[in-house]
Amino acid sequence: MPKKIRLGILGGGGDSLIGVLHRVAAYINDNYEIVGAVFNPDHGKSLDFARELDIPINRIYKDFDTLIEEEGKLPEEERIQVCSVQTPNFLHFPMAKKLLDNGFHVICEKPMTMDYTEAKALEEAHQKSGKVFALTHTYTGYPMVRQIRQMIKDGALGKIHKVDARYYQGWINPIIHNEEQRSAVWRLDPKKAGISSCMGDIGVHAFNLLEFTTGLKVKSLLCDFNYIYDDNQMDVDGTVLVRLDKHVKGVIRASQVATGEENGLAIRIYGEKGGFVWEQENPNYLYYFVEGKPLQVYKPGHAYNSKLSLDGTKLPPGHPEGIFDSMANIYLGAAKAIRGEAYDDGEFPTMEDGVRGMNFIESTVHSHKQGNVWIDLD
Repeated sequence: MPKKIRLGILGGGGDSLIGVLHRVAAYINDNYEIVGAVFNPDHGKSLDFARELDIPINRIYKDFDTLIEEEGKLPEEERIQVCSVQTPNFLHFPMAKKLLDNGFHVICEKPMTMDYTEAKALEEAHQKSGKVFALTHTYTGYPMVRQIRQMIKDGALGKIHKVDARYYQGWINPIIHNEEQRSAVWRLDPKKAGISSCMGDIGVHAFNLLEFTTGLKVKSLLCDFNYIYDDNQMDVDGTVLVRLDKHVKGVIRASQVATGEENGLAIRIYGEKGGFVWEQENPNYLYYFVEGKPLQVYKPGHAYNSKLSLDGTKLPPGHPEGIFDSMANIYLGAAKAIRGEAYDDGEFPTMEDGVRGMNFIESTVHSHKQGNVWIDLD
């Protein structure tokens, strides 16, 4: 296989933050080349954006179906190998499924689908396709998050007692109090965002981070949402009690109306031997508490870190690594899988993570609507 993997882009045009994040991540390790795209539903805008990026416009297609059709006519050594789905939530499932059905690898934004039924259907399509599917839970790519995962695997905490995952943002606060503004935001529109706003957009990241680092699975949950206003159909704040394997209990807290908060994702894990604390806004610092010993601080790039952490570190110690590097690590892991190379199972989130994420989101909604009752996850 040639060094550069031929990448197609769906969505992410203009000033989209997600678009910039994915493109930079794809370029960082020099594994991908964008060869085709549908950046925008308006074909003219797609063409203009392709010119801005200096991408040849002969494979900037008028719509998604045309991309599938025209790429399928090309010789295998020329056609797009993997497509990155960066569109609004309601398009993730139909696009990802058609891509898999037509022999493309897929890198997909979360939430993977609009509901759990779609997630199971996509899982079946993935199994039939034999293709790689990577879900961009970006924060699993941070070196210190990967360090937590490996140290817990190696027994650093012993038996885990409690987990506390939190994701606080405040961006909806200025919008939610204006009826006209909140009705115009797509993330508060169930037809575009799915059944959940806060838990579906950011709470699922906290859920994924909890399972990724501990290696445990959430078995049941109880959720309480806040919608702020009666006419608002989507949750903008929520608290979830969780029960995991091995008698571990914890909490997942998420909010889009935590006034003044920016991107406050954090996780705390406590066990019989010690605990970990990591915060996304200070990602280079992993705090390790050991019973009866001074606080230890782990940082990226040092030889004392795990191979999984070091493989995701691009700079010498003391040089900050951020969200672009984290996403790039997911793209790097997906590249290894597409090429058939050996890779660590922590290098990129998979279809299983997507299915579990949708089960989590749907279960939180059901728990709240049924009167804050416990719901078992499959």
